[in-house]
Amino acid sequence: MRVSLALLLLLASAPVLAQTALPPAPYADRQIDDPALEKKARALMETIRCLTCQSQSIADSNASMAADMRSEIRQRVMAGEQPEHIRAWLIERYGDWVSYEPTANPIVWPLWGAPIVLLVLGLLLLRGRIRKGRRS
Repeated sequence: MRVSLALLLLLASAPVLAQTALPPAPYADRQIDDPALEKKARALMETIRCLTCQSQSIADSNASMAADMRSEIRQRVMAGEQPEHIRAWLIERYGDWVSYEPTANPIVWPLWGAPIVLLVLGLLLLRGRIRKGRRS
């Protein structure tokens, strides 16, 4: 009886034990002192997707993962890294999906080309129908 009561209390307290004890990232919500560097970091943050929210950029998200990513970007910008190098690192680490800016990988060419091909086919079909209607 005591063992089952102890297990029940342990299961009930599991969410409390799951809370993180880590302090927030140092530059999650604190801006860089140099306005030019902050502008670079902010511009990059607005083009990176929040991995938790998925519909917001990390600049707009309140998720802890987004805060960590904002801090990492600010620290790397202050260390002198260029935004494109940081973007490449994020894409390498989290995949192409993390960036709002489309990539030019050959694997996505059909995705970009399909609407053009369908539009051309639709125009050819429309032209054929119009010509057929004039003959009748």
